[in-house]
This record gives sequence, C-alpha cells and structure tokens, in this order.
Amino acid sequence: MEHLLTIAVPICALLALVAAAIYAFKVRKLSEGEEAQKRIAIREGANAYLKRQYTTVAIIFAVVFVIFLVLALCGQMSIYTPFALITGGVFSALSGFIGMKIATYSNARTAVAAKDSLNKGLRCAFSAGSVMGLVVVGLGLLDMSIWFLLLKYVFRLSPADIAANMVTFGVGASFMALFARVGGGIFTKAADVGADLVGKVEAGIPEDDPRNPATIADNVGDNVGDVCGMGADLYESYVGSIVSAMALMASAGFASETQILVPLLIAGVGIIASIIGGLFVKTKENASQLALLKALRNGTNTAAILAAVAAFPIIWFLLDKNIGVYFAVICGLLAGVLIGFFTEYFTSAEYKPTKALAATSKTGSATIIIGGISLGMKSTVAPVLVVAAAVLGAFFLAGGATNAAQGLFGVAIAAVGMLSTLGVTLACDAYGPVADNAGGIAEMSGMDPEVRNRTDALDSLGNTTAATGKGFAIGSAALTALALLVSFKTTAEAYNGGQAITISLTDPHVLIGLFIGAMVTFLFAALTMEAVGNAAQSIVMEVRRQFREIAGIMDGSGKPDYRTCVDLCTKSALQKMVLPALLALIVPVVTGLVLGVTGVMGMLAGATVCGFMLAVFMSNAGGAWDNAKKYIESGEFGGKGSDCHKAAVVGDTVGDPFKDTSGPALNILIKFLSVVSIIFAGLFVNFHIL
Repeated sequence: MEHLLTIAVPICALLALVAAAIYAFKVRKLSEGEEAQKRIAIREGANAYLKRQYTTVAIIFAVVFVIFLVLALCGQMSIYTPFALITGGVFSALSGFIGMKIATYSNARTAVAAKDSLNKGLRCAFSAGSVMGLVVVGLGLLDMSIWFLLLKYVFRLSPADIAANMVTFGVGASFMALFARVGGGIFTKAADVGADLVGKVEAGIPEDDPRNPATIADNVGDNVGDVCGMGADLYESYVGSIVSAMALMASAGFASETQILVPLLIAGVGIIASIIGGLFVKTKENASQLALLKALRNGTNTAAILAAVAAFPIIWFLLDKNIGVYFAVICGLLAGVLIGFFTEYFTSAEYKPTKALAATSKTGSATIIIGGISLGMKSTVAPVLVVAAAVLGAFFLAGGATNAAQGLFGVAIAAVGMLSTLGVTLACDAYGPVADNAGGIAEMSGMDPEVRNRTDALDSLGNTTAATGKGFAIGSAALTALALLVSFKTTAEAYNGGQAITISLTDPHVLIGLFIGAMVTFLFAALTMEAVGNAAQSIVMEVRRQFREIAGIMDGSGKPDYRTCVDLCTKSALQKMVLPALLALIVPVVTGLVLGVTGVMGMLAGATVCGFMLAVFMSNAGGAWDNAKKYIESGEFGGKGSDCHKAAVVGDTVGDPFKDTSGPALNILIKFLSVVSIIFAGLFVNFHIL
C-alpha cells in the first residue's frame, strides 16, 4: 500500500500534464484567422522578453547556488537545498513559459472563436487558461514527487528528515516567482500605463488602436506579466503550502511512511477534481456578467466539492481517523471560496462598490483615486476575518486545544485544501489575459465591432477572476506563512541543540523585528511601484515622440515603431526587477545576523500581517479601478471619450501597478522571507551580533 500511494502522487502530476497537452492540442486546432490577425507581433515580443529575462535570472541563480553550496558544505544548511533551488527555479520558469506560449497561440484564436459566439470565445480562452493551471499543478507536484522519491529510496532518509529537508525546497520556486512576477509586472504595467495616458487621455484614440505605438508592448505585457508571472507566482504558492504542511507533520505525531504523503495526496486528488470541474465551464450567447461569472463558478465550485469528498478517505485511513484534520481541510476550501466571493464583490462592476466608484469620476480624477484607495482599504476587512476564522477553525478542529502541534498542522493543511483545486482556479485567472489580448487583436485587425463587444465582456470578467485569483493566492499565503514561521522556530531549535527558543513581545529583538518586517513590505511595494512609474515615463515620452515625428500615424498612412516600445519595457523590467528580489533575500539574512532568531521571528510576523493586508488593499483597489473604467466604457456616465471616462482611465493607470505588480508580488515576498529564514536558521543560531 505504501508503494502504491507513493506512485499515485507522480501519476496525478502526469495526469495534469496530459490533460494540459489535450487542451493545448484542442486550442491549436482552432482557426487563427486571417493574415491580419497572424501578423500582430505579440508572440515574438513575449518570446524575446522571456529569453532575456531567463538569461538574467540564470546568472543570479548560479551565484546564489554557489553561496548555498558553500554554506551547505560548511554544515549551515541541508546539502540538498542548493540543488532544490535549481529544480524549483527551472520547474517554475517552465510552467510560466508553457503558459505564455499557449496564451500567445490562443489570443487570435479566441478573437476568431468570439466571431462565431460568446461561448466559443469563452471555451477557447478558458482552454488556454486550463493549460496554464494544469501545467502549474502538474509540474509543481512532479517536482515534489521526484524529490520525495529521491530522499526516500536513494538517500534513504526517515520520514521526519524528508519533511525537514523538503520545507526548504520552495526557495527556488519563490525566488523565480519574485523575478517573474516583479519583472513581468513592471513590463506589463509600464506599457499599459504609457499606452493609456498618451493614447486614451491625450490623443483620444481607443484602447488597442493600431495607431498607438505602445499597443503591442501592452499586449506583450499581458502575457509576460499576467500569464507567465502569475503562473510562477501560483506555482510558488502551491509548492509552499504543501511543503509547509509536510514540515509540521512529525511534530503533530504523523510521521509514518504513509502519513507524510497526505499533503501530496490531497494535492493529487485536487488535480483530478480540477480536471473534472473545468468541463462544467460553459455559457449561453449574450450572457450577462453575472451569467459568465456563474459559468466559471460552476467549474470552481464543482472542483471544490469533489476535492472535499476525495480528501475524506485519505485523512480517515492515513491519519488514524482524525476527522478534525479533515475539517481543517474544509476550512481551507471554504476560506478560498469566501475570499473569492468578497474579492468579486469589491471588484466586479456587477456590485455596488465598483458602480459607486465609477460614479466618483463625475467630479474628476482626484475623487476616483480617493474612492479607489478607500474601497481597497475597506476590502481588507472581510479577507482578514475569513483568514482569522480559518486559522481558528483549523487549529481547534485539528486538536489544537490539547495538542498545539496538531493545531498548527491543521492550519498548514488548510492552506493545502485552499490550493488543492488550483488547477481550475488558475484556469479562471489565466483566461483573462487571453481574452484581453483577443480584444486587442480584434481592434487592431479591424474585425467586426460585435467581436470586440464579446471579447470586452470576457475581458471584464477576466479582471474580476484575476482579482479573485490574487485574493485566493494572498489568503493561502497568509496561512502558509504562519506554518512556515512555526517551521522556522522548530528548525532553529534543532540547531540550538533541541533547546526551546522563547518568544516574547516585550523582547526588544522581537519588537525591532516586527518594525523591520512591516517596513520591508512597504519598501518592496515602493520599489516596484517606482519601477513601473519610471518605466511608464519612458514609454510616454517615446509615444509622444512618435506622434510628433512620424508623419501620418493618426490618419493611418504612417506606421508606428512598435519594437522600440517593446525594447524600452524589456530593458526597464530587467534592470528594475533585481533590487526588489534581492531585498527579499538580504533582509532576513541581515536581520538574523544582527538580531538572532527572535529578531527574525518578529520580522516574519510583521511582514506577514502587513504584507497580507497591503496586498489585499492594492489588488482590490486596482481591480475596482479597472472595472470602473470598463463600466463607464459600457455606456455609463457618458461612455468612452467622456470626461468621466478620462478620469477613470487615470484611476485605472494608478491601479495597474497596484493590482498587477506590487500587490500580487507581496504574497510571494512574505513566504520567501520565511523560506530564506528557515534555510539560514543554523547561521542565525550560531552567529549573531545582539
């Protein structure tokens, strides 16, 4: 039975990859349309950017690998960690690359499919998103399966040692996710902001108008940021939740050969549930936004129900009939659904908050910006309460009242439950950029206006699902970060000769650490926002130059220079992504070497709390600004070209780096800080100044 269960995990991973290949084959069989659609250079620009990004990141990974290897040989970290850094980074990069490739192949096909019907357009875009979702969970589970098999059968480690080593294996995925999300986010939002400010506000031309020199860069950015970057981001969330749960199993009393497989098996059945749930996503022609949302909910809710049912026998038979742990998984699933609902409520134009935000545009840009900031701040209340309820429920249901270690394991397994159906949840998220690109292609190639109307409907829904996906990732990050914080303390105590390390809020080391953790989230957000602003300025200046110097752009007789804008975005993204990523690596190391373990504990707590709320605020405010703009473009408050529309465009440009660069990158940051701290725990115990 033990060997059968061990084999079942990689089989589920391979099943996800096979299903992804089937979806990709179905998409490639669809028509890409006339030559006008095929000529658009989105695919080439995205490929060129990724090639340069991965080259840059490979150099940084090589340097970090050498540092880790030296520390491992000196006994300051596990010898397996440097090699897991490479495999995690490679699999994370591969998942993003595959997702981006299918997205760039499906955007024109979605536009052509939307020409036939709204449902065909939805199915094409969702199929492309499904490739992204299934590749992420398939490669993530495959990477962990390979390492589990190596540690168990080749290196002959005990279950407890396997868990202790695998908790550090998220570092490669986290490091790659930071570069992919930050770099892609800078690229996509610099292009988006530049294209909107000069094209819509100054020149008064439509979005994705081929006369706008930045429009190709904008569409390239949708793929490298919202698809590739997001894929690496959620790959890291998925892996992090599983390894953090495995790390706490031994202390909770679940340390047999089969019990340690439970988080992996729950993820495996979640893959099967996701594949089945994706089959239920379909809609009727001329469907409303609520009907489109319902179509996607059918898929995610079906998958959640199936995953909940399938998790029961795994826990019942492998964890000594501990029904409390099963209900902890249910807490995670319910928390994911509730966070998705509240995110949807605050960001969808079908609900009051975004409609009210759109109404503030009647008095100008300043009031819509103030309204969006206020909305984002208010939107933090529900997710915080949901996560708090999930933590309390999972802790006590898993037995925390009598055994704190079991309760903490319950919190970690709740995060696994929340992300177990990531295959279909991410498909709903990744479909949005495909629909957005499809609308751009329809506009640039002069397709029938009805096609653009259909792709706009799909794109507006995509903004909501993208915000929901970000909320989902941020909620799981909070649960995972709590589990990793406990893992750090346990690891540090092991390096401390097994002696307990006491944490007290009256300890100045802890208090200073709390301030440092809170500060680093704001500094990280500031650096990424500043990077988008600086890069956008260069795009604005370039687009203005082309409008001024290239004759005939506005009447269509002259051709804009798209390549220069793509190159500017590429250079800016690659230059400015390094500092925020290195900040996340340097801060825990410096804090630990100065303040020791207790200071790092405070830093992790401060970063988790502030990072969680700041991420929710930024993601929801940005999503609401975007959908308020689209609500006005649908004909409300004067429609496109009106003063209200121009004010909403300004709000949207402020919200772009909120929701697609800084906000989602924060959930990676809070987990990466924890994983780095665990890796260097031995160094902090043996060497610190204060």
